[in-house]
Amino acid sequence: MNDKLALPVGTTLDRFIMRKQEDFPFASGELSQLLRDIALAAKIVNREINRAGLLDISGAFGQQNVQGEEQQKLDVIANIRFIRALRNGGEVCTIISEEEEDLIQTGNKKGRYIVAMDPLDGSSNIDVNVSIGTIFSIYRRCSEVGTDGTMEDCLQAGTQQIAAGYVVYGSSTMLVYTTGNGVNGFTYEPSLGEFFLSHPNIKTPQTGNIYSCNEGGSNSFPEGIKNYINYCKENNYSGRYIGSLVADFHRNLLKGGIYIYPPTAKAPNGKLRLLYEANSLAFIVEQAGGKATNGTQRIMEIEPTELHQRCPLIIGSTEMVDKVEGFLRAEVPVS
Repeated sequence: MNDKLALPVGTTLDRFIMRKQEDFPFASGELSQLLRDIALAAKIVNREINRAGLLDISGAFGQQNVQGEEQQKLDVIANIRFIRALRNGGEVCTIISEEEEDLIQTGNKKGRYIVAMDPLDGSSNIDVNVSIGTIFSIYRRCSEVGTDGTMEDCLQAGTQQIAAGYVVYGSSTMLVYTTGNGVNGFTYEPSLGEFFLSHPNIKTPQTGNIYSCNEGGSNSFPEGIKNYINYCKENNYSGRYIGSLVADFHRNLLKGGIYIYPPTAKAPNGKLRLLYEANSLAFIVEQAGGKATNGTQRIMEIEPTELHQRCPLIIGSTEMVDKVEGFLRAEVPVS
């Protein structure tokens, strides 16, 4: 028999997680189950996104979330799907979501984990068929098992993450995650209903020639950021900005580049959320060899003080982030 007629399809996410269980002797399989729960919710959300145009579930929902942003119908759907999967999985005691004002108690008081999530990042792009995503972080609870999770459990610094990841729903659907032992990416095969390892041990290039920034507000950017953008233009870098954080980050992670969302006059503390977006992507990029800062401080060392805290974000290839920090310190001449 010709072996080429039955080539292996690769390593499934479930099998990969099982092999890596030994990295977490304290978890006794709970973390593995939690990652599977997230993957299940991602499959369901992927299905909803792919049929959005057929079922009238794109467009605005008619309400605003806690951030004061207009919710899209799929924002609400994704939020419900992930909460339901995490609640039913039994490993999570408390969830915090960009779409919810307060802590979400799952009723699983014996659960050992806290999940912070942005259920659907970039949802304003749904109606125009542009890539969107999900971002998540996982923490071990600080409070006593057998009780509801607390605010202290949820306001942990990014350095306390035990896992983080994102899903990008695009030309293919990919789940990328880290547990502090490198970064791995899995591509969804819809006919089999499985995520397969497609990008093992992702390492981001140390530098690149892509910068991602919404230059529409550049008049109110800090001078150092303005000077860095001018530097990029003078050196013929490519400007690439999708408007979906996950999509911009994913491209730069693989190809080398930098994503910049600085403070502006309209958003003096930045716009992105520390707990739901910045911490997770910072953990991933550092595990891939990159860097994340707010301009003066490592993202993962920022101590959260509130659930929906915002922060500036400069993230990507290490040499490029270093260059921005240099401009912000006025140590790099504009040339």
